[in-house]
Amino acid sequence: QVELVESGGGLVQAGGSLRLTCNASGRTVSSYSMGWFRQAPGKEREFVAAIRRSTGRTYYSDSVTGRFTISRDKNTVYLLGDTFDLQMSDLTAEDTAVYSCTGGSAWPPRTDWGQGTQVTVSS
Repeated sequence: QVELVESGGGLVQAGGSLRLTCNASGRTVSSYSMGWFRQAPGKEREFVAAIRRSTGRTYYSDSVTGRFTISRDKNTVYLLGDTFDLQMSDLTAEDTAVYSCTGGSAWPPRTDWGQGTQVTVSS
């Protein structure tokens, strides 16, 4: 069983930056990839970014490419837990949403979900 806990959400002005962190506790496997999804009010949940464990390759939605960066703390040992960050820059009001950390062995990683953290961008 893997538990995902997000942190770092909050209120930021347009053009500002914010860093989200996801801590995975529990026993993960070598194929356990992680990602971020978000859901804005009245909209469907959408993919934001993900990192594939096997290759370290990162993937982004078109709407955040060039502004967001997903990274994994390489100092963590995957059998004990993982820490993933989502660095968000040049934020706009359209980035306002609840951001959820996800993980799983399938691709994109959607088996496990965190509780979500609110990001609000004021214009």
